[in-house]
Amino acid sequence: MLTADERLRIDAVGIGVIHAYHRESLEDVWRDLRQRNAMAVIISTAMCQRADIGHMARMVREFPRVPAVALLSQFDGRTARTVLTLGRYGVRTLVDVREPTGWRELRSVLLSGRASDIQRVAVARLATDLAAAPKGAMRFFETLFAVAARTTTIRQLATSLEVMPSTLMSRFFRAGMPPVKRFLSLARLTYAARLFENPGISIANVANQLDYSSPQSFSRHVRMLLGLTAAGFRERYDGEGMLQFFRDDLVLARAECWRDFDPFGRAFGGPTRKRALGPAVAPIAES
Repeated sequence: MLTADERLRIDAVGIGVIHAYHRESLEDVWRDLRQRNAMAVIISTAMCQRADIGHMARMVREFPRVPAVALLSQFDGRTARTVLTLGRYGVRTLVDVREPTGWRELRSVLLSGRASDIQRVAVARLATDLAAAPKGAMRFFETLFAVAARTTTIRQLATSLEVMPSTLMSRFFRAGMPPVKRFLSLARLTYAARLFENPGISIANVANQLDYSSPQSFSRHVRMLLGLTAAGFRERYDGEGMLQFFRDDLVLARAECWRDFDPFGRAFGGPTRKRALGPAVAPIAES
């Protein structure tokens, strides 16, 4: 929620870092927080002087995982009071961009926010878990968590991996691994658990952001995988808790298998494996 001049500067600073959605009111920002996977909220102190920000405290409270940043680009007699009010409402980061260094500071703040994203946390933890595994194992998980939030089928995942769906599923089956669908499903629930850390996000909002056909479809999915209601899932798991469940179930409990399994059919970066992995199997139907 910025002035016209600030919008131009934010768009320039954000190249390669953010895609900005500019809004005129706090109500529009709040709607975006419910409907989009927002990385941060940037609010101009100048805009706050023209708008009703009485609901700011509730917005900050309901979306604690989305950093709220106050942007100071001009100073007048009302600015100090506005800054104090924002602080009282829970906005803890103020960036003064009246000097060029301020824009660099803002970019650093945004990059820092990205570093806490569940995708980056997952990749960092799994890199440690799979230190002794073939390179393709880590490539599989990097791609999985990069696309899971917008990927609903094995066919889509296989396309991202540049592998035929039947080939991918067959490799996991012959290696004695759980179905690929379980990897995708639990990765998606890890994203859902992270979204639920914001109290202002409803079950319907999460279902919509993760492209489930309906809130009921999301609830059935949770019950089938975890034996929990959607509300029970929200209460039991945060993002890192669900990530730990993912690691325990699909990586740590199968550490020996991962030492010698590459989903891309290669062994430690070498040529295609020669050793037979078992009898040929018919392609597994995609669920």
